[in-house]
Amino acid sequence: MVTLDLPAPTRTTALACRGLVKAYGTTVAVDGVDLDVPRGTLTALLGPSGCGKTTVLRMIAGLLAPDAGEIVIDGRIVADHRTSVPPEKRPVGLVFQDYALFPHLSVARNVAYGLGDLPRRARREQVHEVLDLVGLGDLGRRLPSALSGGQQQRVALARALAPSPELVLLDEPFSNLDASLRSTVREEVRSILRAADATAVFVTHDQEEALSLADRVAVMQAGRIHQVDEPQTLYTRPATRFVAGFVGEADVLPARRIDTYLVDTALGQLPTTDAVTSPEVAAVIRPESLQVSADPRGTATITGIEYFGHDQLVHVRLADGTSIRARRGPLLDLHRGDRVDVAVLGPIVTFPHAG
Repeated sequence: MVTLDLPAPTRTTALACRGLVKAYGTTVAVDGVDLDVPRGTLTALLGPSGCGKTTVLRMIAGLLAPDAGEIVIDGRIVADHRTSVPPEKRPVGLVFQDYALFPHLSVARNVAYGLGDLPRRARREQVHEVLDLVGLGDLGRRLPSALSGGQQQRVALARALAPSPELVLLDEPFSNLDASLRSTVREEVRSILRAADATAVFVTHDQEEALSLADRVAVMQAGRIHQVDEPQTLYTRPATRFVAGFVGEADVLPARRIDTYLVDTALGQLPTTDAVTSPEVAAVIRPESLQVSADPRGTATITGIEYFGHDQLVHVRLADGTSIRARRGPLLDLHRGDRVDVAVLGPIVTFPHAG
């Protein structure tokens, strides 16, 4: 586990969490979470089921009280050992997993639900403006049941944005959509949040979703955050072995230190991104970093191919029996049983313990 050196909250920080803890009996769901969310950014809380990410989101929203720690939204403490601002008093918009739309109310009335403090004319204008923003300006009179799943998603987002919150929170917002719709709706939601200049945090267990949508990703496991970074940094320079294995595809091989920036593996001697200080380490090999080419005298063998159309994942058995995966383009020029030569492109990431 790495220690996250976080700065004090500033005016450019929309959300700051410090030392959040939440336990249910003897089970610690959230264990000392620190998180900063810069204003105007989209941040993903990514992790496997049960890692505590939804619990963090619910504490930020005010639906759960932390056992310890502090939550600051827009420079105001909303939760600590002395303060607990109720959900309706926090400058937060919520988009639930099941959208939570009122089935008996029209689209416009669903969006207007959180605008009760505004005069009628101002409320009507705000609803019209936010429905236009999400591309549903002409559907205000329809009931939610008359909309597609993607349209219901946009209504839920419009309702969250209508009060102009400092922070929008989305809990697994795309999990109820058909696979064919998810990519389109994800892009729509991102465009809407960008157009609204909103600051948002969303929870997901889908790595592709987090990497493709978020400006920053916080990877969680067992109630703790392992790393918070931009998607590219997270993928190419994982801070922990868990992040390396969870974010994207990777094979982890035992390796032995040869020199400060050189290790010996089943793939041969490979350069490393960082200095190696331990005699035995774990080497992280991404499938796209492997180059596989046909060679009748090669010491590796193709054991299987997963074909996806745009690319393929080739399973390779090395001379010592180690299995590893390589990602290649769509051309099917290799087949199961073929002898191949395997090379690694670029330096690799290592961690101190091969495990």
